[in-house]
Amino acid sequence: MRWPTARELRRLNLVTHRDLGYFVSALTVAYCLSGVALNHVDLWNPDFVIHKREVSVPTRASVDGLTRAELEGFDALVGEARHRLVDYPTRNQLKLYYEQATLHVNLADGKASYERISRRPLFYSVNVLHRNSFKPWRWFADVFAVLLAAVGVTGLFVLRGKTGLGGRGKWLMLAGAGPPVVALLLHG
Repeated sequence: MRWPTARELRRLNLVTHRDLGYFVSALTVAYCLSGVALNHVDLWNPDFVIHKREVSVPTRASVDGLTRAELEGFDALVGEARHRLVDYPTRNQLKLYYEQATLHVNLADGKASYERISRRPLFYSVNVLHRNSFKPWRWFADVFAVLLAAVGVTGLFVLRGKTGLGGRGKWLMLAGAGPPVVALLLHG
Protein backbone atom coordinates (compact mmCIF):
# COMPACT_ATOMS: atom_id res chain seq x y z
CA MET A 1 0.00 0.00 0.00
CA ARG A 2 1.36 3.39 -0.93
CA TRP A 3 0.86 6.64 0.95
CA PRO A 4 -1.24 9.28 -0.84
CA THR A 5 0.69 12.10 -2.42
CA ALA A 6 0.38 15.69 -1.20
CA ARG A 7 -1.68 16.47 -4.30
CA GLU A 8 -4.07 13.57 -3.59
CA LEU A 9 -4.43 14.66 0.06
CA ARG A 10 -5.13 18.22 -1.02
CA ARG A 11 -7.78 17.03 -3.47
CA LEU A 12 -9.37 14.82 -0.77
CA ASN A 13 -9.41 17.78 1.64
CA LEU A 14 -11.07 20.04 -0.96
CA VAL A 15 -13.71 17.45 -1.85
CA THR A 16 -14.42 16.69 1.82
CA HIS A 17 -14.71 20.38 2.69
CA ARG A 18 -16.99 21.11 -0.27
CA ASP A 19 -19.30 18.13 0.19
CA LEU A 20 -19.62 18.43 3.96
CA GLY A 21 -20.19 22.17 3.55
CA TYR A 22 -23.08 21.55 1.17
CA PHE A 23 -24.51 18.88 3.48
CA VAL A 24 -24.53 21.06 6.62
CA SER A 25 -25.41 24.39 4.97
CA ALA A 26 -29.21 24.35 5.48
CA LEU A 27 -29.01 23.27 9.10
CA THR A 28 -26.23 25.79 9.76
CA VAL A 29 -28.49 28.61 8.58
CA ALA A 30 -31.37 27.23 10.70
CA TYR A 31 -29.11 27.06 13.79
CA CYS A 32 -27.89 30.60 13.11
CA LEU A 33 -31.47 31.92 12.97
CA SER A 34 -32.49 30.17 16.15
CA GLY A 35 -29.22 31.07 17.87
CA VAL A 36 -29.86 34.78 17.34
CA ALA A 37 -33.49 34.34 18.43
CA LEU A 38 -32.58 32.39 21.57
CA ASN A 39 -29.84 34.87 22.49
CA HIS A 40 -32.47 37.59 22.86
CA VAL A 41 -35.27 35.91 24.83
CA ASP A 42 -35.24 38.89 27.18
CA LEU A 43 -36.43 41.09 24.29
CA TRP A 44 -39.03 38.82 22.67
CA ASN A 45 -40.51 35.36 22.78
CA PRO A 46 -38.81 33.45 19.94
CA ASP A 47 -41.27 30.55 20.11
CA PHE A 48 -44.70 32.13 20.46
CA VAL A 49 -46.66 35.19 19.41
CA ILE A 50 -48.97 36.37 22.20
CA HIS A 51 -52.09 38.26 21.12
CA LYS A 52 -53.78 40.23 23.91
CA ARG A 53 -56.99 42.20 23.96
CA GLU A 54 -59.28 43.68 26.55
CA VAL A 55 -63.03 43.01 26.41
CA SER A 56 -66.01 44.24 28.42
CA VAL A 57 -68.29 41.84 30.26
CA PRO A 58 -71.49 42.32 32.26
CA THR A 59 -70.79 43.19 35.89
CA ARG A 60 -72.01 41.17 38.85
CA ALA A 61 -71.12 40.87 42.52
CA SER A 62 -69.60 37.39 42.52
CA VAL A 63 -69.16 34.11 40.67
CA ASP A 64 -71.89 32.55 42.84
CA GLY A 65 -74.75 31.23 40.71
CA LEU A 66 -72.90 31.70 37.41
CA THR A 67 -74.75 29.60 34.82
CA ARG A 68 -73.46 27.48 31.99
CA ALA A 69 -75.15 29.86 29.55
CA GLU A 70 -73.23 32.81 31.04
CA LEU A 71 -69.95 30.88 30.73
CA GLU A 72 -70.78 30.04 27.11
CA GLY A 73 -71.49 33.74 26.58
CA PHE A 74 -67.89 34.49 27.63
CA ASP A 75 -66.70 31.88 25.13
CA ALA A 76 -68.71 33.53 22.33
CA LEU A 77 -67.51 36.99 23.35
CA VAL A 78 -63.92 36.06 22.46
CA GLY A 79 -64.77 33.75 19.55
CA GLU A 80 -63.90 30.48 21.27
CA ALA A 81 -65.94 27.33 20.71
CA ARG A 82 -65.82 25.99 24.28
CA HIS A 83 -63.64 26.43 27.32
CA ARG A 84 -61.73 23.44 28.64
CA LEU A 85 -61.52 24.50 32.28
CA VAL A 86 -62.80 27.20 34.62
CA ASP A 87 -60.86 28.52 37.62
CA TYR A 88 -62.16 30.91 40.28
CA PRO A 89 -59.17 32.83 41.73
CA THR A 90 -61.42 35.11 43.85
CA ARG A 91 -65.13 35.62 44.54
CA ASN A 92 -65.50 38.10 41.68
CA GLN A 93 -62.98 36.69 39.18
CA LEU A 94 -62.88 33.70 36.92
CA LYS A 95 -60.40 32.39 34.42
CA LEU A 96 -61.45 30.34 31.40
CA TYR A 97 -58.89 28.13 29.69
CA TYR A 98 -59.08 27.25 26.00
CA GLU A 99 -56.87 25.20 23.69
CA GLN A 100 -54.28 27.96 23.13
CA ALA A 101 -55.88 30.86 25.01
CA THR A 102 -57.16 32.19 28.34
CA LEU A 103 -59.80 34.69 29.38
CA HIS A 104 -59.40 36.34 32.80
CA VAL A 105 -62.67 37.96 33.83
CA ASN A 106 -63.16 40.49 36.63
CA LEU A 107 -66.91 40.56 37.21
CA ALA A 108 -66.74 43.48 39.66
CA ASP A 109 -65.41 46.01 37.14
CA GLY A 110 -66.69 44.34 33.93
CA LYS A 111 -63.23 44.00 32.40
CA ALA A 112 -61.70 40.88 30.93
CA SER A 113 -58.30 40.14 29.46
CA TYR A 114 -58.08 37.65 26.59
CA GLU A 115 -54.73 36.11 25.55
CA ARG A 116 -54.14 33.74 22.64
CA ILE A 117 -50.77 32.22 21.81
CA SER A 118 -49.62 30.83 18.48
CA ARG A 119 -46.36 29.32 17.36
CA ARG A 120 -44.01 31.80 15.73
CA PRO A 121 -43.56 30.62 12.11
CA LEU A 122 -40.14 29.13 11.31
CA PHE A 123 -38.54 30.16 14.61
CA TYR A 124 -40.55 27.71 16.74
CA SER A 125 -39.45 24.78 14.57
CA VAL A 126 -35.76 25.66 14.39
CA ASN A 127 -35.68 26.45 18.10
CA VAL A 128 -37.02 22.96 18.86
CA LEU A 129 -34.02 21.58 16.96
CA HIS A 130 -31.50 24.01 18.43
CA ARG A 131 -32.56 23.35 22.04
CA ASN A 132 -32.74 19.60 21.41
CA SER A 133 -36.33 19.63 22.74
CA PHE A 134 -37.04 16.61 20.54
CA LYS A 135 -34.82 14.04 22.30
CA PRO A 136 -34.13 11.73 19.31
CA TRP A 137 -32.72 14.78 17.53
CA ARG A 138 -29.85 14.93 20.05
CA TRP A 139 -27.89 12.23 18.20
CA PHE A 140 -28.14 14.01 14.87
CA ALA A 141 -27.18 17.27 16.58
CA ASP A 142 -24.01 15.56 17.86
CA VAL A 143 -23.20 14.30 14.35
CA PHE A 144 -23.90 17.79 13.00
CA ALA A 145 -21.43 19.29 15.50
CA VAL A 146 -18.73 16.83 14.40
CA LEU A 147 -19.43 17.61 10.74
CA LEU A 148 -19.19 21.36 11.42
CA ALA A 149 -15.84 20.80 13.12
CA ALA A 150 -14.69 18.81 10.08
CA VAL A 151 -15.77 21.64 7.77
CA GLY A 152 -13.84 24.08 9.95
CA VAL A 153 -10.66 21.98 10.02
CA THR A 154 -10.70 21.12 6.32
CA GLY A 155 -11.36 24.79 5.56
CA LEU A 156 -8.02 25.68 7.15
CA PHE A 157 -6.23 23.85 4.35
CA VAL A 158 -8.23 24.95 1.32
CA LEU A 159 -6.03 27.89 0.37
CA ARG A 160 -2.25 27.92 0.19
CA GLY A 161 0.42 30.58 0.23
CA LYS A 162 -0.02 34.12 1.48
CA THR A 163 -3.83 33.80 1.70
CA GLY A 164 -3.75 30.36 3.33
CA LEU A 165 -2.97 29.14 6.83
CA GLY A 166 0.74 29.91 6.36
CA GLY A 167 -0.05 33.56 5.49
CA ARG A 168 -2.89 35.79 6.62
CA GLY A 169 -5.04 32.73 7.39
CA LYS A 170 -3.25 32.16 10.69
CA TRP A 171 -3.94 35.77 11.75
CA LEU A 172 -7.60 35.52 10.83
CA MET A 173 -7.85 32.22 12.71
CA LEU A 174 -6.26 33.79 15.80
CA ALA A 175 -8.55 36.84 15.50
CA GLY A 176 -11.57 34.52 15.33
CA ALA A 177 -10.38 32.68 18.43
CA GLY A 178 -10.01 35.97 20.31
CA PRO A 179 -13.65 36.77 21.19
CA PRO A 180 -14.43 33.38 22.75
CA VAL A 181 -11.15 33.40 24.69
CA VAL A 182 -11.81 36.92 26.00
CA ALA A 183 -15.39 35.98 26.93
CA LEU A 184 -14.18 32.91 28.83
CA LEU A 185 -11.55 34.95 30.65
CA LEU A 186 -14.08 37.61 31.62
CA HIS A 187 -16.63 35.00 32.69
CA GLY A 188 -13.96 33.01 34.56
